[in-house]
Amino acid sequence: MTYRLDMTMMFAVHDALRRDVERVAKLTARLDDDPRRLLGAALGWELFKGYLRVHHTTEDDMLWPVMERTLAGRPDELALLAAMESEHALIDPLLASFDEALADPDTGHERLGGLADSLATVLGGHLSHEEREALAVIDLSVTEEEWQRFGQEHGKRIGADAQRYLPWVLDEASEERVSFILGRMPEHIQKAYREEWRAAYVALNTWGA
Repeated sequence: MTYRLDMTMMFAVHDALRRDVERVAKLTARLDDDPRRLLGAALGWELFKGYLRVHHTTEDDMLWPVMERTLAGRPDELALLAAMESEHALIDPLLASFDEALADPDTGHERLGGLADSLATVLGGHLSHEEREALAVIDLSVTEEEWQRFGQEHGKRIGADAQRYLPWVLDEASEERVSFILGRMPEHIQKAYREEWRAAYVALNTWGA
């Protein structure tokens, strides 16, 4: 589908979230070590949770309210926005359940596999639903200026962590996507990513060797 608004970063973030859900599933399925230790010690788990929350809360604060005003009187579209908010509301409790299981020395390890399956189902289903239906409504109802404000607010909430966030988004992305996204950024950001940020991110070994 062709969009009026630039959805490149939206799809890139969604793909990064899906990638990390797969990594969580692999760690929780490990039989050669305690998955609580593996996941609890993984910086990638903390980055995933933090960036997921920024992404969803910025949508909740900067996209859905704007769209609700624009789409007043259109019940189907408003129902879709309500579904987006409801799906978001399922995710934080699920992340909290993960952290509770990681902190449980007795039976926590027994819950991680089921929680990983739930995360894949809930978050994966939401991302697919958003791409399948909500992005078209965003494209229809959000102005270019509003879309830019959403992106700017998202960036503000990432803040000083941009030097880890950008390599996180682009981790395992195709060179074509990397070049396309970087090409829309200021030259000093491109240079920092190529010469410093990417290597520093790889050195963090966010999910363990």
